[in-house]
Formats: sequence, structure tokens, C-alpha cells
Amino acid sequence: MPGKRLAASLLASTLLAGGAYADTLSIAIDSSPAGLDPHLITAFNSVLIVQGNIYQGLTDLDADLTVVPGLATDWDVSEDGLTYTFTLREGVTFHDGSAFGAEDVAASLRRVQSDDIASPLASRIDSISEIEVLDDLTVQLTLSAPYAPLLSSLAGIAIVPAAMETEKDALQQMPVGTGPFQFADWQPNAYLALTAFENYHTPDQPAVSGLRFHFVPEAATRQVGLVSGEYHLLPGVDPATALQLGMQPQITLQETRDLAYTLVGMNATQGALSDPRVRRAVNMLLDRQEIIDGALFGAGVPGGPLSPVLTEWALDTSEFPCYGRDVEGARALLAEAGVSEPMPIVMKVLPRQDARDISQIVQQQLADGGFQVEIVNQEIGQFVQDWRNSDFDMFVSVNGGNADPDQYFFRTFYTGGSTNVFKYDNPDLNALLDAGRNSTDMEERQAAYAEAQRILACEGPIAHLAYGTLTTAVNPRVEGFEIHPLNRLTSLATATLN
Repeated sequence: MPGKRLAASLLASTLLAGGAYADTLSIAIDSSPAGLDPHLITAFNSVLIVQGNIYQGLTDLDADLTVVPGLATDWDVSEDGLTYTFTLREGVTFHDGSAFGAEDVAASLRRVQSDDIASPLASRIDSISEIEVLDDLTVQLTLSAPYAPLLSSLAGIAIVPAAMETEKDALQQMPVGTGPFQFADWQPNAYLALTAFENYHTPDQPAVSGLRFHFVPEAATRQVGLVSGEYHLLPGVDPATALQLGMQPQITLQETRDLAYTLVGMNATQGALSDPRVRRAVNMLLDRQEIIDGALFGAGVPGGPLSPVLTEWALDTSEFPCYGRDVEGARALLAEAGVSEPMPIVMKVLPRQDARDISQIVQQQLADGGFQVEIVNQEIGQFVQDWRNSDFDMFVSVNGGNADPDQYFFRTFYTGGSTNVFKYDNPDLNALLDAGRNSTDMEERQAAYAEAQRILACEGPIAHLAYGTLTTAVNPRVEGFEIHPLNRLTSLATATLN
């Protein structure tokens, strides 16, 4: 059985690595991951651990967000944009010892598309209508319509063994990929350990014997551990900790503008929030700069539906009339919508310090419009479950960004989209998103997504708050680490400890 062979392999690798932590790179994060299945996870720490370390896609995105080869070395696209033929990398093996090939690619894509698996990534590849294995190292994808972001989207679709196509639970606890590190051990309240994969396809990688992700809820404890050398890396450092670590001369802070964004999510079928006038009023009550100053220590910019990093796509927030705080105007809209005061709202909060701080400021700002907000702080597993089940009035969270607007907008806001937990339904927006993903003309795509941003910014189910500064703090022992705008730790394969 594949599971037994994998368990034996992982046990052996753990025993071989036992005690040899001097060459293990230690990373401190705020909480344990909420599962490890790359086709099901949505929590930041889950993605941080598995993507690029345990798993790889057919393509990849470098630090400039340029599509580069991954498990596919090259590809050909037909003139009509409907057929993609991928040539796969030779000599690749999975962590369980099985050989990687075209059947694994086909099975992984089918798994993501499967209604039974219910992957939140399904919308990214729903344009693929046919998957054909041409030979062991060649796979051909046929699309139902041209889909410009396909190569970028495939970078986020991990390839798993074909035997896992219909498995719903196995990969959540014991992942099997082709990446530079393989799963070794997971103590839910303490750490998750990965060991170097000896049969990794790229010579001389990884350069360390393993990674150990320590779960350290308190930011101050993570900070002290980094300075003392107990931890080597703190990814996604919160603004307050970044300010303090910036005063430590031996610590390096790597920074970039974040593609991820802070937000207030709203259930578009929940009571008064189903009325777009009420959602517009929420936006009008928010003072985004006050949120940035108070919760992010000034390290951010007011944000619309797309990050300003995406210069070819993002509109300036000056184009969104609901972004100037207008309490009286908001009250008038609420009265027009028939909302009586006080309006009770339960706001669930992602277990991160910045999200908690944001929720308190938002609570005060919405109170000026007559909202009576109850804040509910949750642990990550419950938060993700309620999010997936659309069990919320409002929530405060941080969402990861994407290189192409389609990868965010379609799955999040299209009717029936795989992460449209807001149950948002707007036929006009659907038409724009169809046009944006099916056109191969850049100007046409830009026009479609510009209009989509104007709709979503004020009356969509998400009030986008801010794009912060993505910061990773690095101990002086670490060399070769490079921050990634998608907050991926892919450069750990080449990082060393001196």
C-alpha cells in the first residue's frame, strides 16, 4: 500500500535525521497549519509550509511574478489559444519513491476539478475541458475557451501522486510531493518538521538538512527567539514586531509591498448585508488610513480590490467614491435601505494580531453608523471551517494575493465560484469576469477588470482595507534567502546556515 511505504520512508528519514538539528533551519510562525492537502488548504500557514517546499506545480512564479518552468520544462500553445502541450521534467520522483509522470499531472488536475474533493482552487482550472496523456512525459490540455492566465494559475496547482486522486483525507496529515523537502513529523502544539529530500531533481538542493516550523503564538517570544538564534527566520512579521526588530543591528529585514490584503468580509445573503446599499455604507464608515496607522503602525496603503503592485491592473483608490469617510452619507443610505438601529453584527476574526487590532478599530468606526458589532476571536481551524461554510455575518481576515486578477476575482466573486463563500451573485460582474478571462487582448482585459474593480470596491461582499508591507526577519546565520511577494518560502531550497 502506498501509505505504508510512505510511512516507513518518513520514519526512516526521521530516524536518520534525529539529533542533527544544527543544520536544520528553524522558522517561527504564529500557529499550526490547518491541514496540509495542497488542493484544500486556504490558511496562510498551511500554504506557507507546503507550497514550494513540499509541493510543486507545472509552472512557477519567480520573485518578479514572471511565469517560469516548474515540473514542466517547456510548453507549446496552439494559435487559437485552446491547446497547451507540456513537456515534463525527467528524473523526478515523489517523496514516497514513486516516479513522477504525465498520469500524475492528469490525476492532480482532475482532483482539483472534482466536485467530490471540492477544492477551493477549482475555478482556476475550470476552463480545462480535456486532459490527455500523450506519453509518460507529455500532457496536453484542451480549453473550452481561451484563458490568458492559465500558465500563471497552474503555478498554484500542486502535483500529487495519481493514487491520491480520490483520497479526501490522506494528504491533510501526510503530504506527498516532489519538492525539496519531505514531511517528517507534526506535533500540532509544538512544531512541524520537514527533512531534505535526497532524491530531489535539482542538484545540490536543498542546502540544509531540513526545516522545522515552530508554532509560537506570542510575537514577543518569536522576536526574542530570532535575536537569540533559537529561530532563524520569521516570515510575515507583523508591523509592531518589524519596528522593534529593525532596531536590532544583527537582524536583517527583507521587505516588499504585499500582494495580500486586509479585509472585512460580508455575507451577501445575511440580513441587511444582502443589500448593496448597506455594503456601500460599510465602506463609507471605514477610515482606512486610521486602520493603517492604528493597526499596521503606518506600514501600508489604503487598498482597493487589487494590490498597487499590479501596476497593469490596479485602479487608484481615488476612483472609488465610497472610500472617503462619510458618516452622514452612510446613515442616509442605511435609512434608505430600511435599516433600524442598532444593527447587530457578529464579526469573526482570524487569529492574527493585525486582524485583531483591525477588528477593534472597525468595530468603533461602524458604531458611528449604528452598527452594533460583536467581535468573536476564533482559533484557525474553527475560523476556516466557518469561512468555508459561509457561517458568518462579517469577518476580519488577511487574504493572499495573486499575479493575475482572474485568479482572485473569478473564484471569489463569480456566482458559484470555488471560494465565493459570500454567496455573492451579480450577473453584470459575471459578464465582466468572463470577458476578462476569455480575452487574450491586454487592453480588453484591463477594461473588464477596471470596471469589475469599480463594482466590487463599494458594493461587493469584501471591504478591502489595506495592502501592508510584507516583511521577513532573518537571523545573520541565514544566507541565500530571498523574500517573495506571494509570501512563499521557495528560496529555502537554496538557503544555507553559516
